[in-house]
Amino acid sequence: MSLKSSEKIDTNLYELVIDVDGETFNNAINQAFQKQRKNITIPGFRKGKATRGMVERYYGEGVFFEDAFEIVYPDAVEAALNEAGLEIVDNPFDVDFKEVSKDGLTFSLKATVKPEVEIGDYKSLELKKPIAEVTDEDVAAELATQQERGARFVEVDREAKLDDLTVIDFEGFVDDVAFEGGKGEGYELTLGSGQFIPGFEDQIVGHKVGEEFDVNVKFPEDYVEELAAKDAVFKVKLNAIKEKQLPELNDDFAMDVSEYDTLDEYKEHIKEDLAKTKEDAANAEVDSQIFEKLADLLKAEIPEVMFEHEVDNAVQDFGYQIQSQGLDLQTYLAYTGMTEEALRDSFRERAENQVKVRLALEKIAELEKFDVTDEDVDAQYNKLAEQYDMDVETIKSILPAEDIKKDVSTTKALDIVKETATITEVDANEFIAESVAEKVEEAEEKAEEKKPAKKTTAKKTTAKKTTAKKTTAKKEDDGEKKPAAKKTTAKKTTTKKADDGEKKPAAKKTTAKKTTAKKTTKKADDEKAE
Repeated sequence: MSLKSSEKIDTNLYELVIDVDGETFNNAINQAFQKQRKNITIPGFRKGKATRGMVERYYGEGVFFEDAFEIVYPDAVEAALNEAGLEIVDNPFDVDFKEVSKDGLTFSLKATVKPEVEIGDYKSLELKKPIAEVTDEDVAAELATQQERGARFVEVDREAKLDDLTVIDFEGFVDDVAFEGGKGEGYELTLGSGQFIPGFEDQIVGHKVGEEFDVNVKFPEDYVEELAAKDAVFKVKLNAIKEKQLPELNDDFAMDVSEYDTLDEYKEHIKEDLAKTKEDAANAEVDSQIFEKLADLLKAEIPEVMFEHEVDNAVQDFGYQIQSQGLDLQTYLAYTGMTEEALRDSFRERAENQVKVRLALEKIAELEKFDVTDEDVDAQYNKLAEQYDMDVETIKSILPAEDIKKDVSTTKALDIVKETATITEVDANEFIAESVAEKVEEAEEKAEEKKPAKKTTAKKTTAKKTTAKKTTAKKEDDGEKKPAAKKTTAKKTTTKKADDGEKKPAAKKTTAKKTTAKKTTKKADDEKAE
């Protein structure tokens, strides 16, 4: 098998002509025959007993050509792409037979390849790192959260007040007629939680256990059509009042909720943990700025299909998340009233940014000529195995070492961008305020751009201001993305039935017949989901 020619016919589009030698093609024909022979019947022979020569004489020499082509196609395409030095980003298409016989096969295909990429000055980025110290208030807030988790409710004999957990029976009426869904018994309602419509919970405050009373409310205008903006009366009976009691903050509390013996030790642990969380968040913000700037520095005509594949991956990952919550994607869409197209659109901007950032990092890795060692590859395999709770050998069977090398090299590329950047530490609150102001300004500019253009006159012409749209890349786990293990396979064909009801091989035309090859992509996440 060999590459006969490789020609660039458009931006990111190549046409390849590939030869398959006679020996290789004949071996594939034999494989196709052996696979089908048990189902072949021809006159004068018992089912499955006819030789290949007999079958070819009866049905024609090319009877197994297409099945044989399906067998040789993956390896032939992979070898040709390697010889041409091309990396495709989608299934090859317009696959045509040029010549085909027992002496060999020549076919052509078109393939979309990775774009040619240029990158601007990536070694002088100016970045801001938001720094926030852990305060006593931060520690107190975390302790309060732990107290809430350990809270218990105790029945009390007094008037109800906000934050109490009450147990009520109720039934609602509009114009003295009970309405559907307006009745409940033994319902637990925390006063002030906002579970019920405005005004309901406040009117329970001040009542005691055993009291029956009316609650008068008005449904909001955006409520269900049958009740929207209508006055209603709820007949309520208060069955119980429970007061929330928080555990006391002392050494016993620390031992109950942690591995520490004293409250002071636990506070110190909280402070260290919060400091790490804030440092991680600050580093993530730096990464986000890097991704945004790299996307802006990238110069490339990116094939649309690369964006579409990234959206596919995002939708697939979202489907796995929904599935882990007991819903399939279609049920989720039905519940939310969202179309699949709208869901895809919601991932579009992020997907485009991820593709741009990946291409930028790959280009930097190429320019820097990083040396990725076997030890680097093994370390990455072990890291992924731990991350996805899978056996290392299973990860290796899914992700080729070459893809792992690319991941390691892009991680090194990100590291060198950080090392050569100017990173200025700024107050976190000031950074947030500045970021909000920038987003407001950007939103205003976008709104201004969407306004219809004014007609020009002889007196005055106004040029509309345009601004470059900012992009934000989502930081992936550990700042890197898993590569997909790709394998190209050929489309399966089936045999036709003979008049006598037995299966016989379908005679195939040897003229230029178009076929479509399928590409299978497996990911570590897919294996995990199964």
